Amino acid sequence: MTMAEKLKKIILRFGVIYVLIIVVFVIVVYKMIAIQTDRHNWLAISPEARIQHVELKAKRGNIYSEDGRLMSSSIPTYYLKMDLRVEALWENNGQLFKDNIDSVSIYLARFFKDKSAGQYKHDITKAYLRKSGQYLLYPHKVSYSQLKELRTFPLFKLGRIKSGLIPEVRVSRVKPFNSLASRTIGNVYGDMSKGGESGLEKYFDTELTGKPGVSVFQKIANMQQENVVVEPEAGMDLITTLNIDMQDIAEKTLVDSLRAFNAHSGYVILMEVRTGEVKAIVNMQRNGDGGYSERKNGAVSDMAEPGSTFKVVSLLAVLDDGKAKLTDSINTGNGLYTYGKQTMKDHNAHRGGYGKISVANTIHASSNVGLSRVVVNAYGSNPSAFVDKLYAMGLNKHMNLEIPGTATPNIKHPKDEKANWSKTSLPWMSIGYEVQIPPIYTLAFYNAIANDGKLIRPFFVKEISKNGQTVKQFETEVINPAICKPTTVRDMQEVLLGVVEGKLGTARMVRSDKVRIAGKTGTAQISKGALGYSTGGKTHQVSFCGYFPADNPKYSCIVVIREPKNGYPSGGRMSGMIFKDIAERVMALNTDVKPQDIVSNDTLNHYKNQPVPKSGNYKALYTVAKKLDQKMMGEASDWVKTALAENEDIITINSLKIEDDTVPDVIGMGAKDAVYLLEKAGLRVQLNGIGKVTAQSIKPNTKVQKGRTILLALN
Repeated sequence: MTMAEKLKKIILRFGVIYVLIIVVFVIVVYKMIAIQTDRHNWLAISPEARIQHVELKAKRGNIYSEDGRLMSSSIPTYYLKMDLRVEALWENNGQLFKDNIDSVSIYLARFFKDKSAGQYKHDITKAYLRKSGQYLLYPHKVSYSQLKELRTFPLFKLGRIKSGLIPEVRVSRVKPFNSLASRTIGNVYGDMSKGGESGLEKYFDTELTGKPGVSVFQKIANMQQENVVVEPEAGMDLITTLNIDMQDIAEKTLVDSLRAFNAHSGYVILMEVRTGEVKAIVNMQRNGDGGYSERKNGAVSDMAEPGSTFKVVSLLAVLDDGKAKLTDSINTGNGLYTYGKQTMKDHNAHRGGYGKISVANTIHASSNVGLSRVVVNAYGSNPSAFVDKLYAMGLNKHMNLEIPGTATPNIKHPKDEKANWSKTSLPWMSIGYEVQIPPIYTLAFYNAIANDGKLIRPFFVKEISKNGQTVKQFETEVINPAICKPTTVRDMQEVLLGVVEGKLGTARMVRSDKVRIAGKTGTAQISKGALGYSTGGKTHQVSFCGYFPADNPKYSCIVVIREPKNGYPSGGRMSGMIFKDIAERVMALNTDVKPQDIVSNDTLNHYKNQPVPKSGNYKALYTVAKKLDQKMMGEASDWVKTALAENEDIITINSLKIEDDTVPDVIGMGAKDAVYLLEKAGLRVQLNGIGKVTAQSIKPNTKVQKGRTILLALN
């Protein structure tokens, strides 16, 4: 090959190489231009690959009682998971995992005590070999303090990146006082991001929720870095009006009685007269297992006919319009009176009725005939005036309570075409039928009477605070400054006191020697909708609404019991006795109240020289009387009724006949004798209070049903 040929060949080779270099250069330039042109797509992909934005949930605010005791709070708990795919556990042929698996298994076995160290090693190794990313280390929740200790264990103390330990946070809403005011406090959804589901949790959800923060996770050189961009802002706290001690008294007293009466449900609301602050609220319904729990806010949502507690509203309207006076008389006849085609009946019609009684006594004796005749005489020619008067007093106004689902009274008007008004509507409405009033509205009206005519809105939250600083304060809200004339409200206060202390009062058993009580009983049949009142057997709602101390009202209260199956339905003997027990216990909480301030002078002076003798076993009574040198007179038998004669020196006794198949009369006896006789008769006994028996839930001399529970009220 000539020199020229060699040179030509070399030049050709360099040419090919040069062309290749040019082509590669063009390709590289093209790719650079393409990348620059598609910059926005790459920027969009890059954060997804390297940066992750995570929402940081804010801590939900707490709910407290009036004295700062925690009633609802968010508590974090954790599930322990391991990501066994992390690179550190597989480097150097898995040396880190091999070095630590034995020791960490021993620590876990000692800590949880649910399985052996060998079993832990087997299970974790098995998950490691299959490269599990979400291995559940322990099947139950652990607390934050437990998690802190776990992070000191071998392997786990190296941190999340090396150990793969992933604590999965679960926030639970807990109520430290369990059932106390549970339904009023309310619940949050299982997924707490959905917020409040019921009660105050729902009504104040915005305030309690807070604002979430933002955290950025970025992967740098196989390590994950976290930076909080926006700190979460915790929710605000609620300071409620609820008093834990009063709530506990109300709940326990009600539940014990519901069990004894075998009732379907019951409600109690206790409110401060001057402010409207709700101190206790109980909503109990019977469960399938026979126990009781709070499942709905019936105290504020139950739309039922109130019965005789509504008579006070009716009479107040009549008195304030000047259409009758308390001293006027009304003829109740034999306790039966016909309106149109319907006959109204008094509870004592089988005994001939009350005959002619005063207007005041229509309330004292709870005479349906008497009160309805008073109202019909006053408004029969113009029933619209009666309903207008109720509206003017504010009874039907929506009070915008903080409990979602609160109902508004349904008081129909004669001029409303949809109201289905008839000729019998006025008399039946006057005694608490054909109207529907939630218990809390009835209480608000009675509270107005105790509050000298000022109708105020009941409320449950006193304050919203943040970091201990008040953000918003709630104060007493007046709905109607005067529901009636001052003279009218004073008259009604006397009437309500007469229900408890008067000769014809239906709540005489509610009278207490510890605190003066004023109020009204209520017993109403429960309508079964389209089935009416009596299909399938009669059921009742019994209630007592009032206030205490009667001379200087501090608290108002309503007690409602629905469908009691044990005992004769009675607003006085059932709801009234619960009211009395609550009143006495609540007043006992006020340590600044002196005994002489709540005990009437009559009680202090009564039997000042001699002990009050209890009815019961004659031999035991005789032994004590002989030692005290106290004389006895009357007819003796194994069991006797006792009393002190007027001169207080002689115990009078009357023979008490005890029959095997009837319920004995144990009123006036001590608990020991009463329980002995009743259990001997085959009854189960539930005691409420201390002292001697003042009332029994099953009438004396009725036929014994073995195994039934009888409630005894002692004082």
